[in-house]
Amino acid sequence: MSKTTISSKQETYDLFKRDRPFLTQEHEMFRNSLKKFLEKEAIPNIEKWEEERCTPREFYEKLGAQGFLCPQVKPEYDGLGLDFGFNMVLAEELNRIGVGMLASTSSSIIVPYLERYGNEEQKKKYLPKCVSGEITTSVAMTEPGIGSDLASMSTSAIRDGDHYIVNGQKTFISNGLHASLFFVAVKTDPKATPARKGISILLVDADTPGFSRGRKLKKLGQHSADAVELIFEDARIPVANLLGEEGQGFYYLMEKLQQERLLIASGALVVAEEMLKTTMSYVKERHAFGKPISSFQNTQFEIAEMATELKMAQTFLDNLAAKHMQGENIVTEISMAKWSITEMTRRMSARCLQLHGGYGFMEEYPIARRYRDVAVMPIYGGTTEIMKNIIAKNLGL
Repeated sequence: MSKTTISSKQETYDLFKRDRPFLTQEHEMFRNSLKKFLEKEAIPNIEKWEEERCTPREFYEKLGAQGFLCPQVKPEYDGLGLDFGFNMVLAEELNRIGVGMLASTSSSIIVPYLERYGNEEQKKKYLPKCVSGEITTSVAMTEPGIGSDLASMSTSAIRDGDHYIVNGQKTFISNGLHASLFFVAVKTDPKATPARKGISILLVDADTPGFSRGRKLKKLGQHSADAVELIFEDARIPVANLLGEEGQGFYYLMEKLQQERLLIASGALVVAEEMLKTTMSYVKERHAFGKPISSFQNTQFEIAEMATELKMAQTFLDNLAAKHMQGENIVTEISMAKWSITEMTRRMSARCLQLHGGYGFMEEYPIARRYRDVAVMPIYGGTTEIMKNIIAKNLGL
């Protein structure tokens, strides 16, 4: 009787390897090119951009020149006409290094509003410049005192002949410092019932008279991604700059939130991977009481728990990404992913920092910046509480 030989050496499990059949060789070629670009143009400048609290305009222009922006835009508008997988790759690699995420926001979240609801004249005017990086975009919804309750906004747009007269203020506007085209949510009918039917979206060029940027806001984290206030004082916006139909703005914004929240969850997952990867390396190298920290049972249990949460999140999110690319309506599942993955990442940032000990509190270690940066992820794009409300409603509660 023959004997089966069992190797005494256990093969190391690759936690970060993912089976993603919806990503092809072309997607990985795009990723590799983007990584090389970021290694040259972004990584050496991270500390400088963090200190300056913004990413320079030239960085977006270089991204556009290399063909990384708006990969989904159709060729007739100078785009490549690629699928959503390329948008995911762009978001993942920018989040992996922790800078330039606004390029993904502009390309994959805001520009699609113009592609979907813009008229032919608007598309021809703006899309080619979005692809080239000459134009970066920003969406302006939030107002002082108004967060998730979008229908309660007060920024008004009163029709005056061929123009709207816009008055009001927006805040927490990402990419507002360098954006040259703003998608601004306004009230065109303040008497509409329900109030959401009175909301429209206007395309506002940065040089519009009566429109100005307010303060550059000081944030807890994500310092290289700017956020500003916007001020409208009798700003005259041509009626031709109305996006889609009047009174449909709220529904346009809601329709595109599925993709936005998927990308936020995807970005959070990549950050979680990077935090855990660097922490695993640290605990293997750092010694205490004469042996590596990784040999302590508490460390092993902490890593094992985080690895399990990460793998479950990877599997769930990749399944949703494939469904989204097939055009399925998966709002409930994406709401689940958005809150659970961003909350997981926020918890993981504290656990990984703890495993770094005192060094985790030092700015020279990446975990310190990650700890700050992930704090906002369960907030923007729809808070955890809003996500749970959506899930509960769709469950018939």
